[in-house]
Amino acid sequence: MQLPSALTPLRHPAFRMLWLANLCSNTGMWMQNTGAGWLMTSLAPSPLMVSMVQVASLLPVFLLALPAGALADIVDRRRFLIFAQAWIAGAGTLLAILAWTGQLGPWGLVALTFAIGVGTAMNSPAWAATTPETVPRQDLTGAIVLNGIGFNLSRTIGPALGGFTVAAAGAEATFALNAVSFLVVILALVLWKREAPRASLPKEHFLSAIRAGLGYTRASPVLRGIMLRGFVFFLFAAVLWGLLPLLVRQQLGLGPEWFGIMLAAMGIGAVGAGFLLPSLRARLDRSGTVTAAAVLTGAALVLLGQATHWAVAMLAMLLYGVGWLAGASTLQASAQLSVPSWVRARAIGIYQLVTFGGLTLGAGFGGWGGESFGIGYAMGLSGVLCAVTGLLVRRYPIEAPSAELAGQAGDASPPAVPRPEPAAQSLAALLNDDSGRVLEAVRYRIDPADRAAFLAAMAACRQVRLRSGAQGWRLYEDVAHPELWVELWLMESWTEHLREEERMTEWDRSILARAAALHRGSAAPEAARYLNVMPGLPG
Repeated sequence: MQLPSALTPLRHPAFRMLWLANLCSNTGMWMQNTGAGWLMTSLAPSPLMVSMVQVASLLPVFLLALPAGALADIVDRRRFLIFAQAWIAGAGTLLAILAWTGQLGPWGLVALTFAIGVGTAMNSPAWAATTPETVPRQDLTGAIVLNGIGFNLSRTIGPALGGFTVAAAGAEATFALNAVSFLVVILALVLWKREAPRASLPKEHFLSAIRAGLGYTRASPVLRGIMLRGFVFFLFAAVLWGLLPLLVRQQLGLGPEWFGIMLAAMGIGAVGAGFLLPSLRARLDRSGTVTAAAVLTGAALVLLGQATHWAVAMLAMLLYGVGWLAGASTLQASAQLSVPSWVRARAIGIYQLVTFGGLTLGAGFGGWGGESFGIGYAMGLSGVLCAVTGLLVRRYPIEAPSAELAGQAGDASPPAVPRPEPAAQSLAALLNDDSGRVLEAVRYRIDPADRAAFLAAMAACRQVRLRSGAQGWRLYEDVAHPELWVELWLMESWTEHLREEERMTEWDRSILARAAALHRGSAAPEAARYLNVMPGLPG
């Protein structure tokens, strides 16, 4: 029996095991979120305090996504994930005990929600970066979409279970079940036989890893476009999370089970969208999909803000789920596919820092708007802004031109910089992270008629150098001999220089090859490397 195309990644055993475990933990997390949101409407029933529960769960990701991504790239990823899951389980257990004994106040709920968010923040970049390790590249986009389906399937099941659990046994029961669900993930991670990539160089230092991740992001126009579009999408779409409990309770006059049902309706819409996305990709590129998702999500928020009957609200939640899944999973897939493996967790961490920053601001904006103008007005205004800004930023690219990449990868021109000589490689034990900065230089002889083409090629080379870890880059032209040029860039150490070669993709090498092809001379461009032998001096 052939699986539907949306379920194809489940044929890989490691991905299937981790996907099912993650489905369990996400279901528990949504039950806990439902219980926490509803409990706050009793402890402190103001829009601002209810939205603070969402802010407390999202803010840690904004604060910790970058260091979490760096750690996930430089330590054993499986052990790191086990630690993060154990942290969440411990914080959830404490939350359940305090709620059961009646010692939990509104700020205690916010604080422990924040603690659980810390575990989620540490877990998210590492977990997202495991997907390419469990499926081949041709199934990666489908696996990311399937992760979104699983997340929203749990969003369908979890809130409904959470709403009925709150009605039957109180919010504390949802907190306890959430803590138990993370034990399932720990077991799956223990059973996962991860094949860690072999490294010929020492592990990166924490601060160096962060600098390299930030440098890669600054030099990647596609990744910057993904983050910008993700920020504006989540900024205005996130208003729902802070205001939905009060909309159900006050505007619709319904109980906690209906809060869960509304979230389940959204999950149903998202799961349906996940199954439709493979066929939608044949008609729309990723950029068009994200734009359409922003418009649909905005329309759903406007409709929900005006709803006074449960049926209208259910329809709005279904549409919101479709838009949310289409936008979120497409942006996440673009982020993962746009970066090489060595920087993937860091890039995802930076992407999550930006997008969760939007989510945090959006949830806070929703609470302030609901307090100042009313729930319906705040949702409607956010919906309009979500659609309008989605249209305004659609010109920013979120995927590399694959056809051009394929053509460049086959370029037979020599690379612009020869690889280090074997003798130089053998010096790695001596020229290590304490060796001081390394200045690299490449000298070109360029026909003056090719000056404009060379400058364009070198602008692309600059991005390659910075993506590969360079701390600075310059291009100089000889005043007396305008055909002579020198390209200079700095690496933090000799070890970082050796990492530079490992970090380059075929696309990067083809860009360097295009610059080298403009060189005029019998030999390749001359490359040289200089070690800073007096690192204590300025400059």
